[in-house]
Amino acid sequence: MLDINKYSIGATAALITSMGLIAGLTQGDNAKAGIITGLLIIAVADNIADSFSIHVYKESQGASRRDSASATFGNFAVRLCIVLTFVVIVLLCPSYIAFIVSTIWGMVLLAVLSLLLSRQKATCPLRQVSWHLLVALLVIAGSKLLGNVILRLVAHS
Repeated sequence: MLDINKYSIGATAALITSMGLIAGLTQGDNAKAGIITGLLIIAVADNIADSFSIHVYKESQGASRRDSASATFGNFAVRLCIVLTFVVIVLLCPSYIAFIVSTIWGMVLLAVLSLLLSRQKATCPLRQVSWHLLVALLVIAGSKLLGNVILRLVAHS
């Protein structure tokens, strides 16, 4: 059986960060190249930093080398795979469509992850899924707003 706890941190971070980045960068002439570059930086640099942080945390908690390594590489692999699905969406769709498709894709994956966590913890699925989707929507809206403000400021400078 898949231990969702090992992958939930990386999966959640990859989903929400990817949706936020795409939402914030879908404006402008070079949106597609900028979005793909940003996603690949998240897939590699941010992912390494996050995975290493998990490794250090596990070590500080006294986890075995095997458990620390499993958490580190599991987090890295999950984040990489999820972010690459968003790269494929951006490659295949025009920017404005990629924003819509990636938001739907990310929200569906986040809802499934939240449902699995809810079942594992025996908590109210509706509450858990709703809360997680609300947080994701706030990140998406904030990123979209920030992208619009920056585009306007740069366009007028």
